[in-house]
Amino acid sequence: MATVDVIVDNLVSLWRIPAVRQNFPWMFLLISAVGSIGKELELVPQTYFSSSRNALNVYFVKVSWGWTLLLLTPFLLLSNSSFSRSVSFLGRRLLSLVVATAVWYVCTETFFYIEDATGSCFEDDGLTVVNAEFTSKASCRRAGHYWHGYDISGHSFILAYSSLFIMEEIAPMASLKTATLSALPRAVLNLLYVALNLIVIIWVWMFACTSVYFHDPSHKLLGTICGLLGWFLTYRVWYLSPLSPGLPPQRHPKEQKQHA
Repeated sequence: MATVDVIVDNLVSLWRIPAVRQNFPWMFLLISAVGSIGKELELVPQTYFSSSRNALNVYFVKVSWGWTLLLLTPFLLLSNSSFSRSVSFLGRRLLSLVVATAVWYVCTETFFYIEDATGSCFEDDGLTVVNAEFTSKASCRRAGHYWHGYDISGHSFILAYSSLFIMEEIAPMASLKTATLSALPRAVLNLLYVALNLIVIIWVWMFACTSVYFHDPSHKLLGTICGLLGWFLTYRVWYLSPLSPGLPPQRHPKEQKQHA
């Protein structure tokens, strides 16, 4: 496990760099803008990742929120319990998962509604003959036709939002002294931390692939902005209030007076 410890230390050091955390959200806007320009000018050649059937898209992105919660839930419990074992404190911290899931659900359902409300069903992908019999994307596609509406990029939203959500919730690792933990919890926490960072890398890579291969520029930009707003309004606005799940703890247990 020594190798894992070294990887954890390097990742912690990376996230401790102020510029990394400060510029991470803006990176998504930059990637979305540059990628969209590359797509519109056809500057990026087709690759394995230009197909929606690539393995990362099928097995990770399409169930991205599931992967995020699967890894983040046990990490949040283990890392936060090292600061305080108070039931109320851990309960509040777990509420951040509920809030994030609510943000994900409301945004994605809103995207689906907008696409239905602005779209029409066409007989083929040439978008020439309208079939007025079908008034929703689901019924249109079940009939083997093509639905065309304003399709806000759910991929741009969820990949940006999940990455920022993970960035915030893994922050306690920078001030948590894992050496004080017993062997098994320490090993599990380290592995979860590495896995979460790996997931962030995958999300950023697939966000870039979405930017250069799929959707119209405004669809991607709006999806990205929704992801950034979901993160900003929670972690930079609401979570500063006492009536909220609160921010992840940032100090060693002995210094963690506010949650004692």
